[in-house]
Amino acid sequence: MPRLKEIYNKDIAPNLKNKFGYKNINMGPKIEKIIINMGLGLDGNDSKILKACETDMSMLTGQKPVVTKFKKSISNFKTRKGTNAGLKVSLRKDRMYEFLDRLVNIALPRIKDFRGLSTKGFDKSGNYTFGVKEHIIFPEVNFDKVEKIRGLDITVVIKSKNIDHSYELLKLFNFPFIEKEVN
Repeated sequence: MPRLKEIYNKDIAPNLKNKFGYKNINMGPKIEKIIINMGLGLDGNDSKILKACETDMSMLTGQKPVVTKFKKSISNFKTRKGTNAGLKVSLRKDRMYEFLDRLVNIALPRIKDFRGLSTKGFDKSGNYTFGVKEHIIFPEVNFDKVEKIRGLDITVVIKSKNIDHSYELLKLFNFPFIEKEVN
């Protein structure tokens, strides 16, 4: 069992149950999945670059990414319908907790001039989305073999009643938030 999952079951879920007055532990907020997205843009058409990015994504997530395609042709962005747009991975269960552990405890502290994550990344459902400018912050990615540094979009899908409950859950998972800003 992953370390973070064990901590959630033993400490975090009971704490949230008491704090918000739930009748049952299962009523509390819970992370359902984590979606990692890497946009490639025009580089998606080059098979060598696509293969290198696919290898990097599979190293840091532990599973093979899906190649996403453009849905529309937009001339200003030089995109064609059906061509490669980027890579996407959805993590669930144990792999999700292992990735979250590496992200919070190893990768985020390695970002240059890191001051914390913004609390403005929550949507109406309580899911949290943030971007990372460099995918090389993960120790699994070999810095010497990387041709170009790329960004990642990470979405944490949370089953919760509102944004405050999701915020508390991530805070207990040691997410390094900047003190809560006024929305």
